Amino acid sequence: MAGTDQLLSRTMAGLVAVIIGFSSSIALIYQVVITLGGTPELVASWILMLGLVMGSTSIVLSFYYKVPILIAWSTTGAALLISSAQGYSLHEAIGAFMHSALLVLVSGITGWFEKIMNRIPSELACAMLAGVLVTFGIDVFNFMNDMPLVIGLMVVVYFIGKRFFARFAMLSVLLAGIFLAWYMGNIDTSTVHWQASSFTYISPSFSLQAFVSISIPLYIVTMTSQNLPGFAILKAHNYKAPISSSLTVTGLINCVTAPFGTYSINLAAITAAICMSEEADKDPDKRYWASIAGGVFYIIMALCAAMLVAIVASLPQALVLALAGIALFGTIANSLQQSLHSAEYTEAAIITFLVTASDLTLWSVGSACWGIIAGAITLIVTRKR
Repeated sequence: MAGTDQLLSRTMAGLVAVIIGFSSSIALIYQVVITLGGTPELVASWILMLGLVMGSTSIVLSFYYKVPILIAWSTTGAALLISSAQGYSLHEAIGAFMHSALLVLVSGITGWFEKIMNRIPSELACAMLAGVLVTFGIDVFNFMNDMPLVIGLMVVVYFIGKRFFARFAMLSVLLAGIFLAWYMGNIDTSTVHWQASSFTYISPSFSLQAFVSISIPLYIVTMTSQNLPGFAILKAHNYKAPISSSLTVTGLINCVTAPFGTYSINLAAITAAICMSEEADKDPDKRYWASIAGGVFYIIMALCAAMLVAIVASLPQALVLALAGIALFGTIANSLQQSLHSAEYTEAAIITFLVTASDLTLWSVGSACWGIIAGAITLIVTRKR
């Protein structure tokens, strides 16, 4: 019975991570394709390839290294492309995606990014993780303004579940939220129907202007806003992250599959934290199975891309984001506790947390990177010789 409970916990963690990751940014990917002159059918094609690539790499990396490694598409990268890719054709954009992936591959082969990551104190990594996630926790209560009964019930079910049936807490939250939202008429599935997706190859076209305007900014935001938090989250949970190997694998696969719509893949941060929580498995050494489950759900998502786009579109955004915040309550608390447990790092950790939690963005570099930089400077200035 205990084995069945563990299997369900890992499966639920993977499912919740994929639902949140998929639904929170599918609209951005849709807009990227449309901005580049594509069609809704091309959106489904891109989701098909992205899901297969993310699923297979998550499964292989997690199983090989026995570490919960979840691969995701770059959400910040998609947001960047909506503005930076305007005026470029699909062919030029594909060429730029390949160049960006090549830069990630070089980062993995040379190992320079891993050297930087290994010098970041775990306290600052935990503070950055808390800063990245705290907004999601706050939004649970912000969204109560939109759906007070639904999200209120989800919070109550979560705490009751944590007290009496901890392994099924998130499953109960998910089911309760969807059922009440459906009962109150907040979910419309009338347009949902089965539709197969197919691969669409787009030949790349390379230009220096697209490299400067798309490739370099996409590489920077992917590394600083996605891979940096992703590796920091692994470090915050005391996992030895295969940094260079992961970058090499994701960069190489991204470069090969870019003509089919893989614009940018990287280590997941927020959704990966769900797979590393105690709700996924009490034993940290077994939590990689949650990421493997997430990989399987990515593949299922890919095969049902066209239909799932419609299903996710029918769910209230407030419900999805509240689900993410509730799933991260424990991780936020643990991260804050770990970041402040040493007096030597207290001020640096607080600065890291505050800057990361802010909306600071300079030169297309997000607050997570600036949080680590600010924390490191604070540590250098305040540390006693």
